Amino acid sequence: MENQKNNSSLKAIILVLALLLLGSLFYIFKLTTDTQTLETKVTAVSTEKDNILKDLQELKATYDAAIAENTSMSDELIAEREKVVQLMAQLEKSKGDANALRKYKEQYKSLEVKMKSLMQEVEVLKGENQKLNKNLDSTKVVLQDSKNYNQVLVGQNEELTKTVEKASKLSILNLKTAAYKQRSSGKQIETDKASRADILKISFTIAENAVAKSGDKVYYVQVIDAKNNVLGDKETATFGSQSLTYSFQAKVKYENKTVNVSQDLPGKSFEKGSYFVNIFDKGELVSKTSFTLR
Repeated sequence: MENQKNNSSLKAIILVLALLLLGSLFYIFKLTTDTQTLETKVTAVSTEKDNILKDLQELKATYDAAIAENTSMSDELIAEREKVVQLMAQLEKSKGDANALRKYKEQYKSLEVKMKSLMQEVEVLKGENQKLNKNLDSTKVVLQDSKNYNQVLVGQNEELTKTVEKASKLSILNLKTAAYKQRSSGKQIETDKASRADILKISFTIAENAVAKSGDKVYYVQVIDAKNNVLGDKETATFGSQSLTYSFQAKVKYENKTVNVSQDLPGKSFEKGSYFVNIFDKGELVSKTSFTLR
């Protein structure tokens, strides 16, 4: 009877121990399962955080490239890039729970949509700039061609002006000088002796010129004797930085036709030797000759 009682107690103890063992095994299994589930969730959250950071970095790189092109939208692009940088900084400091990551991902999506919209505008601007640059290049070519053509015209006009100026200058021909003895009757007798001469007659011809300017002309006649003295009026005229001492002025009314000019230069005690006669149109020497008195 007592043995039966002991067996029953032993069975009860074994049953209790078996139940405790089963309970322990179940707890260990659940604990292990929960730990694995937690680790899986932590790993998934970490991976999600890394993916969002990677996406944000790519977003920032897109803005960097667009800003480097220096378009008229640079300020707006810089402002949007700053939002991306700030979100990256916040994400890196966050503990990374699922709710927070969900909010960060939503913010990233919003920034991504804004970026795509801005990139479309950038592409439109780039296309317009390319057209403008192409038109500008074409305009530059046209302007350069016009400039070159104008330079050719300027050169031609300068050459034409020089040609006209050259053609419009009057030619002085047949410059002659002779010495004469003036008789009391008024008759003039040519001589080559200095002692007998009391008048020098200077004559020249102004050639016909249809393109020359008509009107009153003044020529300055300079006669220099053998001792290098200027004869006659010995007046001085100034032309710019040049000065000219002349013997007399020959004033002519020119009407584009041939004009013969002759004027007397009275004198006393002419020197023997060579004489030089120069004709000036203002300060420009236009004709010269020489003669000798013995």
